[in-house]
Amino acid sequence: MTEIVTECSQAAKRAEKTPCLPNKESWKRDFKKNWVMYLIFIPCAIYLIVFHYVPMIGVVMSFQEVNATAQMFGDKWVGFDNFVRMFTTSANGNFLLALRNTFIMAFMNITIGFLFPIVLALLVSEVKNKYVKRTVQTVTYMPYFISAVIICSLVREFVDTDGAVTALLKAFGYQGGSLLENEKPPVFWLVYLFTDIWQNAGYASIVFVAAIANVDKDLYEAAAMDGANRLRRAWSITLPSILPIVVMMFTIKVGTMLGIGFDKVILLYNPGVYDTADCLYSYTYRMTTGEGGYADFGLSAASGLFQSVVSVVLLFVSNMLSRMVAKTSLF
Repeated sequence: MTEIVTECSQAAKRAEKTPCLPNKESWKRDFKKNWVMYLIFIPCAIYLIVFHYVPMIGVVMSFQEVNATAQMFGDKWVGFDNFVRMFTTSANGNFLLALRNTFIMAFMNITIGFLFPIVLALLVSEVKNKYVKRTVQTVTYMPYFISAVIICSLVREFVDTDGAVTALLKAFGYQGGSLLENEKPPVFWLVYLFTDIWQNAGYASIVFVAAIANVDKDLYEAAAMDGANRLRRAWSITLPSILPIVVMMFTIKVGTMLGIGFDKVILLYNPGVYDTADCLYSYTYRMTTGEGGYADFGLSAASGLFQSVVSVVLLFVSNMLSRMVAKTSLF
C-alpha cells in the first residue's frame, strides 16, 4: 500500500513539472461540438465589425480639415489643429463647458445615482411577501423598458411652468418657471440625475438583488442570535458579501462616465441652457449635424477621439484602484 501511495505521489509531481502544451486540434473539436453556438454568434460578430470597428477608420478625420464633398483620405492634413481649436472658445460651441458639465453630471451619476440601485436592492431583499416583492420589482424595472422619448416627455410635463414638480417647488418658495429653462446650475444637472435614476435604478438593481440572494443565510441567523438588527446585518454582512459585485459595476460605471447623457440631454436641453446642459456627446452631435452653425466634422471627430481615449484611461485606472483597494478587478 505504501509503494502505491509513493508511486502516485511521484506521478503527481511529474505531472506538475510537465508543461501543459496546447492541443492543436482543440479548436476543431470545440467547433464540431458547439457549431450551433458559433453560428448564433455570427450576426453579433457582423454587427460589432460593421458598427463598431469599421467606423474607427473615421478617426483620421480628427487630424484633417474635412471637406464634406471630398473623400475621407483626400482632405488636407492639419495634425492637432482640431484639438487646439476644440480646447479654445473660438470653436463653434464651447468644448470646455461641455467637458465641465459632463464631469459634473457623471460624478453625480457615479455617486448618488450609483447608490440608488444598491439601496433599492437592499430594501427589496428585506421584503418577505413574495407578491409585494414582485410588484415592487416590476414597478421599478418598468421605466427602463420605456423609450427615452416618452420618459423625457413626461419629465418635461412634470417640470414645466405649470407642472407638478414645479408647483411643489413653488410651495417652498421657488419663483422661476420651467426647470428646463433655468440656466443656473445645478438645476438641469439635478433634473437629469433624477430622470436617470427614475429610468435605470430598478433595472440596475437586478445584479445586486441576485448577489444578495446568494449570501449565506446562516450568517444572518448567527447575527440575529447575537442581537444584530436588520440595519446592522445589512451593513456588516450584506454589503461586505456583495462588495466584489459592487466594485465590478463601479469600475464599468467609471469607464463609461464620459458617455453620459446623449439621449436624455438631447431630448431635454434647449439653446438657452447650453452652458449648463451641453455634454460631450451632445457637443459632438451638434458639431456633426451643424446645429446652430455649420457642420465641423474634423472637430466632432476630435471630440469623439478625446472621449474614447479618456474613457479607456479611466477604465484602466479604476480597475487598478479596485484591485489595490478591494482586491478584486474587472480584468
